[in-house]
Amino acid sequence: MTTLDITTEDGVGHRSDAVLAFEDLDVRFGTEFGTVHAVKGITLDVHPGEVVALVGESGSGKSVTSMTALGLLPKNAKVSGTVRVGDKVLSDLDLRGLRRLRGNDVAMVFQEPMTALNPVLTIGDQLTEALQLHGIAFGRQADARAAELLRMVGIPEPERRLKQYPHELSGGQRQRVVIALAISCDPKVIIADEPTTALDVTVQAEILDLLRSLKDKLDTGILLITHNMGVVADMADRVAVMLKGDLVEMGTAEQVLTRPQHEYTKRLLGSVPHLGSGPGQFGTSAEDVVDHPDSADAPALDLSNLVIEYQRLGKAPFRAVDDVSFQVRKGEIVGLVGESGSGKSTIARCALGLIPAESGSVSIFGEDFGRMRKRELKELRKRIGVVFQDPAASLNPRMPVGDCIAEPLVVHQVGDARSQQERVYELLDAVELPRTAYNRYPHELSGGQRQRVSIARALTLDPELLVADEPTSALDVSVQASVLQMFTHLQERYQFACLFVSHDLAVIDLLAHRVVVLQNGRIVEQGLRADVLHDPREEYTRRLIAAAPVPDPDEQRRRRDARYALLAELGDQRSELRDPVTPFEPLTPQENPEGNASLRGGHLG
Repeated sequence: MTTLDITTEDGVGHRSDAVLAFEDLDVRFGTEFGTVHAVKGITLDVHPGEVVALVGESGSGKSVTSMTALGLLPKNAKVSGTVRVGDKVLSDLDLRGLRRLRGNDVAMVFQEPMTALNPVLTIGDQLTEALQLHGIAFGRQADARAAELLRMVGIPEPERRLKQYPHELSGGQRQRVVIALAISCDPKVIIADEPTTALDVTVQAEILDLLRSLKDKLDTGILLITHNMGVVADMADRVAVMLKGDLVEMGTAEQVLTRPQHEYTKRLLGSVPHLGSGPGQFGTSAEDVVDHPDSADAPALDLSNLVIEYQRLGKAPFRAVDDVSFQVRKGEIVGLVGESGSGKSTIARCALGLIPAESGSVSIFGEDFGRMRKRELKELRKRIGVVFQDPAASLNPRMPVGDCIAEPLVVHQVGDARSQQERVYELLDAVELPRTAYNRYPHELSGGQRQRVSIARALTLDPELLVADEPTSALDVSVQASVLQMFTHLQERYQFACLFVSHDLAVIDLLAHRVVVLQNGRIVEQGLRADVLHDPREEYTRRLIAAAPVPDPDEQRRRRDARYALLAELGDQRSELRDPVTPFEPLTPQENPEGNASLRGGHLG
């Protein structure tokens, strides 16, 4: 186990006022293949009104550590050490005590709100269920409290939202509902497990503003689990870094992010793309990425006045893309950016021929996609590759990796079995995977390795156009860095045109030659990367860039202040979470038989 020098106030490894404390926590899982040592005797605490960020790559033990605070580990887990929530030791509690603990003392905000919320219950039912279960409020009072919770987390028209189902809300609104559920019973500590991973930069900034505001108002401690170093710089007071179950470094956010001591921490921070640094990061020279590709060639992809509509039963069609025109030329990477719902993925799917255009044209290598016959389309698709966001969903789990990569060769009847195998080995070398991966199945590989397999498969037929839809969003920072570095080298080697869809502006700044910015299905700005990302003209682009976090606490603080100033200048008050919550009368003993404390801080109780 790695030894840490942790300064404490009471000399026993945690401060006496900690709302959450792990003391020599050790977790092992018994499996059919032997014992897995997931957490190796770590000591960590969280205090009222403090945000502690727990960072590290997948498999480092972050989520296992957080699950012990809720008593949610499976039966094959062997836990030693002490976990305290307030003055309660989890190992001393029975099932009834654990049930009271969850929600009242510790709550969790999960990464994916659609899996955390029940799809067949209304938002109101789910909020009032938590209030009634813990004896906080019943009947109309529970409904009133539920509405106040939604108002507190910044959801407008809360009375109407209570009657809606999760699928009727946007991703950001659903995440706010999950946060409302977490604070509904006024916990002493909130565990936020990757609460912003699936959100675009502006919604992410609003969620972080919300968590920061709630933390200050309710004096709640937050254990933040994330791999996004920009989020750490924006939120954390202290940072703990985990590696293979060990706590290898701990300190203030400024100490860890600007003066890291451990080699692993230095490697993590060195893998984070930095908005404003442009190309040349991760060991590639700035000259490798050229802002002016050869304009003499015909465009690989040409969208002209593209309109895409979705038909709705009994309603007017929904126009997802409206009059969009841009080109992607050979050897060029065009970054397509914008908030969720702006039409990015819809345009990518239309470019692949997966959905039709209502009007306008999609021209690939000078051929009109919409007027081609089936046989002609099949020949054209040989020249197009695609990398999807989730490799686990895009690779056939019943096929070995070698067969997955060779599948395009088989479908298009290119070469014999021997030449196909050699091609697969060549691509495995190109994406820096061992040739032994040929006979392994997707589930036997890590997320980063599966994404490399997806990229290899997309390049099997030497495509002239590659469409990549959020190919690195679910990857750890170090894995993302290696995939982006590999992607850059492959693009230089094969000179394919690429439409790269992403909500991560730092990744676009690293890769793209040109940038197209979408809002509500329309282009608001497009041009060279340096012009759009470093000197934006349009208000919406400036707002996007201002919301993107950077992994330096001082710089991020300045960016946050500049963002607030920009929003104030534009007349947008979303960044200022006001406190419109009306205090409730505390419940009587008859109404509150469990004796639960009413919500603290004078806001909700």
